[in-house]
Amino acid sequence: MKCLIPNIGSTSFKYRVLDMPSETVLAQGRVERIGQPGGECADYPAAIRKCLDEIAGPGRALSSLSEIGAVGFKAVHAGPLNAPQIIGDEFLAAMDEICFLAPAHNPPYIAAINAFRQELPGVPLVAVIETSPYRHMDEASTTYAVPYEWRSEYGMRRYGFHGASHRSASERTRELLGRNDIRHISCHLGGSSSVAAFRNGVAIDTSFGASPQSGLPQNNRVGDIDVFAVLHMMKKLGLNPDQMADLLGCRSGLAGISGKSGDVRDLTEAAAKGDSRSQLALDVFVYAIRHYVGAFMLELGGIDAITFSGGIGENSAEIRAAVLRDLSGFGVEIDADKNATIKGEGAISTDRSTVRVLVVPANEEIVVARETVAVVDRANAAAQTLAEQTR
Repeated sequence: MKCLIPNIGSTSFKYRVLDMPSETVLAQGRVERIGQPGGECADYPAAIRKCLDEIAGPGRALSSLSEIGAVGFKAVHAGPLNAPQIIGDEFLAAMDEICFLAPAHNPPYIAAINAFRQELPGVPLVAVIETSPYRHMDEASTTYAVPYEWRSEYGMRRYGFHGASHRSASERTRELLGRNDIRHISCHLGGSSSVAAFRNGVAIDTSFGASPQSGLPQNNRVGDIDVFAVLHMMKKLGLNPDQMADLLGCRSGLAGISGKSGDVRDLTEAAAKGDSRSQLALDVFVYAIRHYVGAFMLELGGIDAITFSGGIGENSAEIRAAVLRDLSGFGVEIDADKNATIKGEGAISTDRSTVRVLVVPANEEIVVARETVAVVDRANAAAQTLAEQTR
């Protein structure tokens, strides 16, 4: 089956076409600055038409669009609908219902899914929802200390995100270690960051909560904060919920602390020149990561592997070293030379370290493609069974 895997950003669109199950990449590309000055495409429908024109036709990877067997989306949030599934009206309504919790993610995904519905009628569209790996977490780890009706009637719970990246790291780490029985902490660090804990390949905890604005401080999103601090400042500043949501979701995080940039590269450069607020932003970021690594280490009852993925996790030796400093008492020993020079996948722990520390570049598209094929195969098998029963 040939699967098209779009990766939707608020103003960008990346894609891969994979031939499954061989996982061969047939085509890939990207469109930037959608709807922005200087961009090539005015909106998502235009970007998607450009993508389809580039992958199908004479001299292209596919002879025609009819070769596409399914489109798999790394959708972010649909509340309680968190199992991989074929996208229907109910799923889109659930995404729309919860847009307030994922304002930077859900609207562009909804627009893109609707555009693909128009362009590829009859092709199965599959959601591999980012909350999916956490749907089996223990109830105590996902329940907020608020009236229980918030959860039972409104679905307000800790959901978790970055599921495809953390699953990719979990699967690859077990391959590299040659065993499944591992206690693993996955650090996805980038413009949006999170930490997740896995036992034997099953997610047991995550730094994210009900929304992607929670957990670690993000580039420009707040991360964890005392809710009464937010309520107090709403009263002090005279802000309504939408205005405060914009402040916390767009003008906070590392950029809010530094007053300049939320990009760790910019902060590292500014801190080296003596900018104290940039250094504070980096210190807050590292502190939050260490907080979750320590909590998950306790929850797992020890640790066998720590991995780093994402733009920061894969490329910032300084952040990796800061996160893992002084952990030799827990079996974590870093080889400074390996950490400073690694490019791509590999180990940065010493040979005597009892905990393997690895850089594992995220391969989210493979995870989404595998789940997409599985969902479509199950749907086809169910349809065939039903047809046989009604003959």
